[in-house]
Amino acid sequence: MTKTTAAVLLAVLLAACGGGAGELYETAQFEELQHNTKHARELYQEILRKYPDAPEAAKAKEHLVALDAQQP
Repeated sequence: MTKTTAAVLLAVLLAACGGGAGELYETAQFEELQHNTKHARELYQEILRKYPDAPEAAKAKEHLVALDAQQP
């Protein structure tokens, strides 16, 4: 394996470990189910910031609206 191939492989693996919109959305849903709405809100906002065109962004926005409606 050449150094270039190894570097590309490492970059791909590190990118995969970073998750994506789907992983963030699943984590946000879990946090919401655990009544950790502060963290869920942060994760939904991160999805909107980092992945505005992802299908999960629309769902994240819906969850944020619902969380805002629950606040006293």
